[in-house]
Amino acid sequence: MAKLLHGKEVADALTLRLADRASALRAKGVTPTLALIRLGDDPSDLGYENGIRKRAEKIGVSVRGFYLPESAEKEAVLSAIDALNADASVHGVLLFRPLPKHLKADENEITARLDPKKDVDGMTPLSKSDVFSGRSSLGFPPCTPAACMELLDFYGIDCAGKNAVVIGRSKLVGKPAAMLLLDRDATVTVCHTKTADLAEICRGADLIVTAARTLRLLREDFVRSGQTVIDVSTVWDETKPNGKGGKGAFAGDVDFAAVEPIVGAITPVPGGVGAVTTAVLMKHVIEAAERGGCHA
Repeated sequence: MAKLLHGKEVADALTLRLADRASALRAKGVTPTLALIRLGDDPSDLGYENGIRKRAEKIGVSVRGFYLPESAEKEAVLSAIDALNADASVHGVLLFRPLPKHLKADENEITARLDPKKDVDGMTPLSKSDVFSGRSSLGFPPCTPAACMELLDFYGIDCAGKNAVVIGRSKLVGKPAAMLLLDRDATVTVCHTKTADLAEICRGADLIVTAARTLRLLREDFVRSGQTVIDVSTVWDETKPNGKGGKGAFAGDVDFAAVEPIVGAITPVPGGVGAVTTAVLMKHVIEAAERGGCHA
């Protein structure tokens, strides 16, 4: 049976450290503050927001929500970003992504509008360049791939010299995760759902990070003994028992029941990367407040 890489232990350790830093900021008259911009009511977004608010309360970060309909046009989103850029009491801004399909062509323009100093989820051009160059200037890496690194560190999983496969090529998770793993001296292969011989490539890896948002993509024929599997995705599974006598619950890319008996270590969904992601988001907000925070 695989070792379960629970995110709660990682997040709780990070939370204790962050609570002290938030307290120090408040003693100086600064309340670290995060603004959320959400379009529509996607279940994954709602679940993430719920986790953010719970983590923020434990640490001492203020959270403000700015909600738009899923059908909102580009101008409405840009207007919300402009208002938050101008609000000195807001230290970090999180725009829930992926954006609705009708805004896909405008995503680069929308994300570039945010002040890089407030970009706590790696969406501006400056933040992206920092991830690819290995630097840290004004922005931050995306929270989810950064949470994967925190989890690997906590459990003492060394990436140096290892073969890592990342499934997913999104700007939010897949590509930055590959860059962060390269920074840790892993040899990285980036795949996606159209990759030929995906199962064979995965079997050759020491570490698999899957972020394809495809239910039960990773099956028993994709894995072998001794591997570490990090499941980033959160997908709604209508067939999964929910613990309340019915069905319908969150799952990930991994067919957990089939894969868990084979591999060496694995993250559960829920209970894995997600909990750490919210803690990393709080870390970025607090760092943004520490960098520029003389505003209450």
